[in-house]
This record gives sequence, structure tokens and C-alpha cells, in this order.
Amino acid sequence: MEPDRAAQRAATESETFPQELADALVRIQRLIRRRLRGGLSVPRLRGAEVELLRLVESRPGIGVSDAAKALHLAGNSVSTLVNQLVRGGYLLRETDPADRRAARLQLTAAAEKRLGDWKRRRAELVGRHVSRLDDTDREALRAALPALRKLAAGLHEEAEEA
Repeated sequence: MEPDRAAQRAATESETFPQELADALVRIQRLIRRRLRGGLSVPRLRGAEVELLRLVESRPGIGVSDAAKALHLAGNSVSTLVNQLVRGGYLLRETDPADRRAARLQLTAAAEKRLGDWKRRRAELVGRHVSRLDDTDREALRAALPALRKLAAGLHEEAEEA
């Protein structure tokens, strides 16, 4: 290949790579979500509801405004999610002893069970499909994890600054 063509091809590939990566990540997430919905005997939770439950699991006692900041959502949106999850029996809203006007969020036993089941099913689904890949592809995915984590951290930091 001529040097000019090689440089042109490399430039085109570097321009399309971010879009291809974003498309692949979104497609994988969407397919995982769809597959996990199948076979549920309880009403499905929306993505934002699961994100809020996972946040409360990792940060028990978090307040609504801190949850909104962590999820990059409007406070009233998180309040609506909290109300739905309280009604559904997945969240407890407890009064903050330091500020009686503020609420602290805790998971219920039902939420812990549901999240545990969701994590187990997700790990089984992804594990089953990863095991079908050849050794080279599995190793490529394993090797990409640190870079993907750095990408996620950078996106999170940028969102925090905005």
C-alpha cells in the first residue's frame, strides 16, 4: 500500500473507532438487559431503577440529593424513582438523625435478593457467551478491561465537572 493511502486509512480508522466502540458497548448493554428481562416472574425494573438500587447497595444511607449527583440525574427524577421503589418494596426511606428533613436510603431484603439474582443471572449470561469465544478473544477482552475502566472513570470525571 502506498504511504499516502496507508496514512489516509489510519486516519479514517481513528475517526470511526470511537463510534464503533460506543456502538458495541451500547449494543452489548442493550442485549444483556433484554436477555435478563426474559423469564422474570416479577415486574421488570427500568434501568434507572436498577442503577439507583445498585448505588444504594454500594452506599447504604445515601441521601436523595447525593444519589441524584452520583447518577447525574435531576433531584426530582431521583425522588420519583425513590417513591416508585419504596412503593414496590425495594427501598426504605429513613429520616436522617442529623437532619430530620433529609432522608437516607436503604435496600429492603427484597431488593437485596433481586439484585443478587440479577447479578448472578448477568454473570451466568455473560460467562456463557464469553466461554464460547476462543482463547485469543477471551484474552483480548480481559486485556481491554483496564482501558475500559479508565474510559469509564474519565467519562465519570467529566460528568462530575459539568
